[in-house]
Amino acid sequence: MGKCLEFQVNARQIVCSSGPLLGSEPALRPYPSCVALLRRGEAAQPPVASTAALRPAVPDEVIRVLSVLPSASIVTAPDGAVLRASSRALALGLVNRSALTISDIARLVERVSDDGNAREQEMRVRRPPLGRELLELRVRAAALGTGAILLLIDDLAEERRVDAVRRDFVANVSHELKTPVGALSLLAETVLSAADDPEQVRHFAERMQMEASRLSSLIQDVIDLSRLQSDDPMTRAEVVSVDELISRAFEEVRTLATSHEVELVRGGQTDAEVYGDRGQLLTALRNLVTNAIVYSPDNTRVAVSSTVKSGLIEIAVKDQGIGIPGHDLDRIFERFYRVDPARSRGTGGTGLGLAIVKHVCHNHGGECTVWSEVNTGSTFTLRLPAYDPQTGSAREPEELEMDIVSFPDDGGL
Repeated sequence: MGKCLEFQVNARQIVCSSGPLLGSEPALRPYPSCVALLRRGEAAQPPVASTAALRPAVPDEVIRVLSVLPSASIVTAPDGAVLRASSRALALGLVNRSALTISDIARLVERVSDDGNAREQEMRVRRPPLGRELLELRVRAAALGTGAILLLIDDLAEERRVDAVRRDFVANVSHELKTPVGALSLLAETVLSAADDPEQVRHFAERMQMEASRLSSLIQDVIDLSRLQSDDPMTRAEVVSVDELISRAFEEVRTLATSHEVELVRGGQTDAEVYGDRGQLLTALRNLVTNAIVYSPDNTRVAVSSTVKSGLIEIAVKDQGIGIPGHDLDRIFERFYRVDPARSRGTGGTGLGLAIVKHVCHNHGGECTVWSEVNTGSTFTLRLPAYDPQTGSAREPEELEMDIVSFPDDGGL
């Protein structure tokens, strides 16, 4: 801004010693940011250097690196004034204009500024500005060569949630495996006690076969779900015809539909194609059709149709079944969640079918939506990116966005 002007201060007016006077009163104009205004009655102080001039520069290399890091990032001056902040940091409410909103983070910056040693700290704080939500953060602070302080902040909420889901999954699997194993043990004891009664032996042997089949299905679903969570379907991707996919799913469930006296109806056909793992896509569609059959009354219909809208293929599976209550719709895709546990045991469900559907859709860049009304029926819709023969891909390239936000040198105040 150039050299700061020297000011004389008296009790009633501020007179610029280097500028002309207009009459008996000084010209009124905004004060430059480099001038420290003194309150009335205070003694004059030496000139104060520009705050902006004291702030360290942020190297361009640092800015480019921060733009691709998944962590929220903040660069501050030694006094804690924010020089740059990522959009993630702003979304978490960690920065308000040019100030840190979390006092624990501000104190961490102060300690690093004092001795120059890098530090890492986990903290649990209330999310600004309302403070109604708790944030679990891992904050790493280090001094840059220019004198600025770099903060990298990870939100641990997702990590903790994944850990909790993993623990619940292990507990649920153990419980689900215990039920058929216990049933098999009891049935085996009953068969031994009724060895002299061929009719009873035959009856309990059939029950054992049912429980063994249920156990086998559960183990297979657990294996499939684990593979979906750790596998990239695009490594074995191929162009898959939607019409062929539906026809194949009908073939695999036709026997089940006949035993439940449910008619399978094929809706409108398209020549659309998807790019993905054929086996995973078939599993997802088969699970939806199977659920539609087993939760539908006799002498009803299950219809499957496909349409293309705005570059997305929608495969809708509609039934005339018992429907799903509204308060359960948000949870039906959770692992082992059942709307009616007693009915699920009767149908032989494992509670993993819809979780597998959700992961298949996620792996292929799509989603599964549901509409349902009790005693009317449900419609599950697979929404997947359509394959474009001209580009040879189902996905448009996305431009990498630089999410670093800079603040003015004067802090924007």
